Amino acid sequence: MELFDTYTKDLVDLPLPPGPVRMYICGPTVYARAHVGNARPFVIGMWWRQWLKVMGYNVTFVHNITDVNDKIYDAAGDGSSAELARQTSEWYVEDTEALGLGLPDEMPKVSQNVPVIVEFIAPGLEPAMPAIIESYRGRLLLAVVDGTVNPQLAQAFQVREVPAVAAVVAGRPVSLFLGTPSEQETRQVLDELLALAAENGVTGTVTLAEPGEPDDGEPAEPAEEPLPPHHQEAYDAIAAGDYVTAIAEYKKALAENPRDSLAVAGLAQVLLLQRLDGVTVAEVRAAAADRPTDVDAQLAVADLDMSGGHLDDAFGRLLELFPSLDQPGKDMVRTRLLEFFEIAGAEDARVIAARRALSRSEI
Repeated sequence: MELFDTYTKDLVDLPLPPGPVRMYICGPTVYARAHVGNARPFVIGMWWRQWLKVMGYNVTFVHNITDVNDKIYDAAGDGSSAELARQTSEWYVEDTEALGLGLPDEMPKVSQNVPVIVEFIAPGLEPAMPAIIESYRGRLLLAVVDGTVNPQLAQAFQVREVPAVAAVVAGRPVSLFLGTPSEQETRQVLDELLALAAENGVTGTVTLAEPGEPDDGEPAEPAEEPLPPHHQEAYDAIAAGDYVTAIAEYKKALAENPRDSLAVAGLAQVLLLQRLDGVTVAEVRAAAADRPTDVDAQLAVADLDMSGGHLDDAFGRLLELFPSLDQPGKDMVRTRLLEFFEIAGAEDARVIAARRALSRSEI
């Protein structure tokens, strides 16, 4: 598979499993209930994450919520913009969760990760902060507000005259200064604010747009942490197509720590890749159609369903077969289903439903 790299403007190959793959899709500015336009990037992101996981990738999907923005201040009107942001953030999680696709691995709020500077101006006054904030290279964000249009917001920050500058740190308003101090004085205040933010665990950054590119407020990627030794060995083996070694490394990791959930999921993924290695799709599906009660044939076609992202088909096929089998057959199907559940993730709605169906079949 090839992806279009928006940085180099070229098509690039998707790395071999297990990656890792880190996904970021910009989320909404929340000031009302979610609409179809909000759902589109969420659905695409969740589908893409699920497909990558089924194909054996270690995926982290981050989808942010912008909870400090001029639109929120305008929508709040006479009310509290902080309360509106809190309520609409909850609505967005509720509305997207109701789609039945699960939720991203992380849904950070901008105000909880990066200090937001709020500059209050009035008609005829030009913002003084953009160039200074830009020089902090993503450690601060800026919102410019007309204090005459948003008097309630000005009151929330205890701003009685403009120009004035305040901040939001971990969701709390902080007054900074009135008027237009010198650049040196402004930087001293901002440095102190960053120290305060660090004390409250707010130490994130956002990636700044390149000249001529739109600024989408995308957070900077964190430094990648090294993998535990057995995990790294397994990943390297998978990249080389050596599934036997990868399986052995994951088993070593589990021998050292039976609660290593990443090793459990990794082992299930590489076992699937090993079973699919060299198979012919047409032959597997023909065998399953000819032998609908044969355990091996149905397990093989269920593997194909999983690799293609058709979880409902894979689960449904094996759950339908399960009650008719003898005990050894049931053990085989149960083991395979549990592997599939690890690959898809416990939070997936289809996994939850299939796990319940399997429990009922056991009775």
